[in-house]
Amino acid sequence: MRRFSRITGTGSYLPPRRLSNADLVAELAAKGVETSDDWIVERTGIRARHFVADGVYSSDLALQACQSALEAAGLQASEIDLIIVATSTPDMVFPSTACILQNKLGANGGAAFDLQAVCSGFVYALAVADSMICTGAAKRALVVGAEVFSRLLDFTDRTTCVLFGDGAGAVVLEASDTPGILASDLHADGKHVGILCVPGHVSNGHILGDPLLKMDGQAVFKLAVGVLEDAARATLAKAGKTEADIDWLIPHQANIRIMQSTAKKLKLSMDKVVVTVDQHGNTSAASIPLALDAAVRSGQVKPGQNLMLEGVGGGFTWGAVLLTL
Repeated sequence: MRRFSRITGTGSYLPPRRLSNADLVAELAAKGVETSDDWIVERTGIRARHFVADGVYSSDLALQACQSALEAAGLQASEIDLIIVATSTPDMVFPSTACILQNKLGANGGAAFDLQAVCSGFVYALAVADSMICTGAAKRALVVGAEVFSRLLDFTDRTTCVLFGDGAGAVVLEASDTPGILASDLHADGKHVGILCVPGHVSNGHILGDPLLKMDGQAVFKLAVGVLEDAARATLAKAGKTEADIDWLIPHQANIRIMQSTAKKLKLSMDKVVVTVDQHGNTSAASIPLALDAAVRSGQVKPGQNLMLEGVGGGFTWGAVLLTL
């Protein structure tokens, strides 16, 4: 009998500190950086974001999201035999945030590792976990996106510091006799490394290069819209589906304009797009599972519906997963 994987629980967590655009504008003005709520909303659709407090790390956010997902799935942490954390902001150089999270959960013994594909990370991690479950390498997985991007931001650069936020989202993925994950499509093109990156690194006890986020916004926008459409269509083709079979598009929450353009290319109305970018900002690998959990818990997304998840991020990476909830 063929083996499949299905999402059986979702969870998410946002740190308590919420900054509206007005809050952030005031903080930036005190540093001599000029921007406005209208400027941010018009260009990005973002109205608020959450930032962690000092001493809070990606594994702390992930722990809260995983506990919610486990509760929704009716499972104990000890029943999990695989943990994949998608993050670009790990707690430390090593060990992995997944191992730190595993210990905090008390789920020791199964495989645990981080996956780095920036904003595409959750889609990549979900596809990897699906493959491991389908081949029998795991039975129950926690797939997590967790980020503290506030610590990578240059608060003198108004074109980037207004975009990002912190948070975590998680799903429980379990082996099943019926299909849940229907198809996936993953890609990368390293020649675009420079358009979105954090070029610093640690060497001999010092930070070399620039440890803050750098982005060519126009280049990212142009590339994102095209590759997201291609990945979605390729995923549909693999699953034997068409755009009409998509009940909900849950894209990486980077910029409302990218989301609108992608939906238009897929002939989907915005009524079929889950949007949380206005309240979360861009939380990188956490954005898709955050949006998924919000939509599930609000009743917007219902069991049995087909969901297209897709993301694009630095690397340049992109990908999509089609699933039945």
